[in-house]
Amino acid sequence: MSLEIQRFKHMLRSHAEQKSSTIALWGDQLKLDYATLYAEVMYRQQRLRDEQIKVIALALDNGAELILWDLAALFEGVTCLMLPPFFSPAQRKHCLIQSQAERVIAEPHLEVELESSGYVRSGVFWSKAFSGVSPMHEGTAKLTFTSGTTGTPKGVCLSAEAILRVVRELDHASKPTDSQHHLALLPLAILLENIGCYAALYAGATLSLPSQNTLGIEGASGVDVARLLGCLANRAPASLILVPQLLLILVSAAEQRVFNPQSLRFVAVGGARVSEALLHRAHREGLPVYEGYGLSECASVVCLNRPGSQRPGSVGRPLPHVDIRLADDGEVLIKGSPLLGYLGEAPHVEQWWPSGDLGEFDPEGYLYLRGRKKHQFVTSFGRNVNPEWVEAELTQGRHIAQAFVYGEAMPGNHALLWPHRPDCADVDLAAAVAEANEALPDYAQVHHWTRLDQPFTPSNGFLTANGRPRRDAIVEHYQVQLTQFAFSEGSTS
Repeated sequence: MSLEIQRFKHMLRSHAEQKSSTIALWGDQLKLDYATLYAEVMYRQQRLRDEQIKVIALALDNGAELILWDLAALFEGVTCLMLPPFFSPAQRKHCLIQSQAERVIAEPHLEVELESSGYVRSGVFWSKAFSGVSPMHEGTAKLTFTSGTTGTPKGVCLSAEAILRVVRELDHASKPTDSQHHLALLPLAILLENIGCYAALYAGATLSLPSQNTLGIEGASGVDVARLLGCLANRAPASLILVPQLLLILVSAAEQRVFNPQSLRFVAVGGARVSEALLHRAHREGLPVYEGYGLSECASVVCLNRPGSQRPGSVGRPLPHVDIRLADDGEVLIKGSPLLGYLGEAPHVEQWWPSGDLGEFDPEGYLYLRGRKKHQFVTSFGRNVNPEWVEAELTQGRHIAQAFVYGEAMPGNHALLWPHRPDCADVDLAAAVAEANEALPDYAQVHHWTRLDQPFTPSNGFLTANGRPRRDAIVEHYQVQLTQFAFSEGSTS
């Protein structure tokens, strides 16, 4: 057992002894104190030991069961994969096959899906035998799949040392606020939230884990605002982790006086770019928002604004466990808490990780991000989308000749469409979009579209000579159309 795992387990044992009656976990109804939490984790750790497995996948909604099994896997040295609820069935199947997950614990509605993938029910576990060489890197504690820049997400293999080093830094960064109640809004399959929950337990705080249904959150982007606000009012958490779209919803609600943020002491926001104007609105309404920056390949958070050290518009200073420098072209390079490697690929051996983001530092060491090197965009819900993937789905049918998809920092993706035939009716384009959406997870689907008045060509400057879209030129020219639905207050598209 690594030193970091020993330290974390010792902290939970100490809380069980010294704060035995303090509520550790608060699910939809169930509440567990720290003494019970520790005993339940130890019981599940023995269950995993009896199974003698290397990899387990958890396809559970947020709740006590999910975090208890997750902690048990961490302490037992079993690789744990959490399957995001917003993944499509095809993506879940891909993750299970690629990871060679021998056991799965899943929600009841996934029974048919698991059976079709060759899993057999055995008590609480779904079981499947795998043969051949494991693609997992030695020492992988957590396997996290990206939210899917393509239809087949890549698995990132992380060690316990890398993950728990970030946990300790987040605990240290939030200590001045004395936040003793963290509520998980995001699915724990999101590494950022998973680590935030560890940090809350590290601090001996109460961890609220209401189900996504209780929160009014559906899929990657659907939000029942009234239900969400009701849950927050009932629980009165001190800390939250938000993606920009959820922050927009809470700020708008606070401005309309239907949400009171008085219980909040520390609100971290990340996963996608946050506008400086939204941050200022949040602060005016009393939301203690601190923007950060991280990536799965570096075990999540690498920069964070924090109490007494904040510059709105920046993503904060690097946390002590990492070094960050800029390449000659401005790309952000990161050293510290690196991945072991991508699943099934060669081990990562380089010291510096190329983030794909462009940035600059101010004289005080705060990092400001200036865009992405590649075409991939990140929605305001923090989901990575490769537009070429979606565009391919749109143009594979018989109606759409050209498609351009955009969703950077927006709650819904917008497509510009040019039909194969000029007499193609709008209703046919709508049907083609709906058909393409059926093959896509909800965060990559097209939520709005505009019919172009001319095709993209090299002569009008929207295509390169070899037929590739000039993305910057298209975004600049069609900015109004692409963003007309983007920033409706509290939008849930």
